[in-house]
Amino acid sequence: MAKCSSLNLIGTYSDSASTLNQLSKQHSIDLAFINLETVRLDNPDLINSLNNQPFFIAVSSDGQYAKKAFDYNFVDYLVKPVSYSRFYRAIDKTMRCNSQRESSNIGKHEIFIKKDSSLIRLNMKDITYIEALENYIILNTHDNKYTFHITMKGIEYQLPPEIFTRVHRSFIVNKRLIKTINENCLQITLGNKLKTLPIGKSFRDTLLNDISVINKK
Repeated sequence: MAKCSSLNLIGTYSDSASTLNQLSKQHSIDLAFINLETVRLDNPDLINSLNNQPFFIAVSSDGQYAKKAFDYNFVDYLVKPVSYSRFYRAIDKTMRCNSQRESSNIGKHEIFIKKDSSLIRLNMKDITYIEALENYIILNTHDNKYTFHITMKGIEYQLPPEIFTRVHRSFIVNKRLIKTINENCLQITLGNKLKTLPIGKSFRDTLLNDISVINKK
């Protein structure tokens, strides 16, 4: 990585479980190199379930895994031994893809909210949870609360589903903040505190299908 100052090595992992576990925890990872000869990724849903999916570049000693790599929408495929010029082209391609992703997401993950006579730009990821209050909703962030005259269904349509999920007729939560899920409630992390919110029976199955669950034997 010394020749490419734009890259910062986070870690190396030798199996699928460790790789996906690290990617699910580290939301700041933008790019992952996957050696398809040592890390078996046989279930596309595992990658698709990552909340903050990085770009992937496949690495192999031959081209036999190329179809699988592109089925996973990997951004490039490198055959060993990899020359620096070929490596650099893969990085350049990834950076261009990232620029396109960021451009397409401008506005998608941001909203303007009206407060008094001003409009305030709010990043979607800063919303912790939303609560229904009769004909209003209360939008909560770590630092503020905003009240709007809108239905839960109306605000739900404006929220990116990769970040938010509805867990109750009166609550929508930021999935990234979910700490624990119990039978009838869940806890979300708010700074150094945990807040308990109810789970509606009709929303529970959707919630569990919306997250990655690994059953401990």
